[in-house]
Amino acid sequence: MLFNSFSFFLFLIVVYISYRILPFRAQNHLLLAASYFFYGCWDWRFLALIFVSTLTDYITGLKIEACQTARIRKAWLVGSVVINLIILAFFKYYNFFVDSLVPLLGSIGIQAHVPTLHIILPVGISFYTFQTMTYSIDIYRGTLKPTHSFRDFALFVAFFPQLVAGPIERASHLLPQVMNPRTLSAKQNKEGFWLILWGLFKKVVIADNLALLVEPLFNSSASLSVREVMIASYAFAFQIYCDFSAYSDIARGVSKLFGFDLMVNFNLPFFAKSPSDFWRRWHI
Repeated sequence: MLFNSFSFFLFLIVVYISYRILPFRAQNHLLLAASYFFYGCWDWRFLALIFVSTLTDYITGLKIEACQTARIRKAWLVGSVVINLIILAFFKYYNFFVDSLVPLLGSIGIQAHVPTLHIILPVGISFYTFQTMTYSIDIYRGTLKPTHSFRDFALFVAFFPQLVAGPIERASHLLPQVMNPRTLSAKQNKEGFWLILWGLFKKVVIADNLALLVEPLFNSSASLSVREVMIASYAFAFQIYCDFSAYSDIARGVSKLFGFDLMVNFNLPFFAKSPSDFWRRWHI
């Protein structure tokens, strides 16, 4: 369910109308159900992964708070990080490592037969994996108290506007907004609708049209002139910026409609004065 699809906006309208007439706790239940439905629309099998990641760090947070021994607290944190990274590495990098390892072993005379797997990369797995990990790490550092409500924590992890492409929110910023009643205002609605429209413009008008220029050039890269290489490179840079930042703008806009404030994810990166400045501005 893409942000620039008719099905998403139909989904959004239904959820938004229902949200406006419900009390606070029911709003959270609605958003959690809507978030799981949204994620399940990509592939319902992925729901098991996000549930395992959520449950792992929910339990970890409670155990870290309950433990008085530093060694045991650290063991719980390490266990959580290892489980999350194993899941992430398996689904995202297993075939990459296999395809790299077999030729490497062959170059030194070892014939290995390691099977590759037909693994579908779960949408947004990097984003929600790191988001759940920040929760456990912040609790371990003592900068955050764990929530005892599994539903609230699950909503923090699965909140659908930023679920599949970020921004990755720290628990100290987003979780309090989940746990406390939100204030809905005309100003938030105006800002939300503007961000949605601006994001759609960047995606549909700029990024998608730049793709029509970039793809034919990259597909014929062997015969390109220097001028065409420069055009393709610069056009691609703006294409991926508009693609990524458009998603973030729409995510922030949709969140504002529900009374949530998400962090700014792109801060004019092409106005950066140095590579490190660019890094701080791009996909923050």
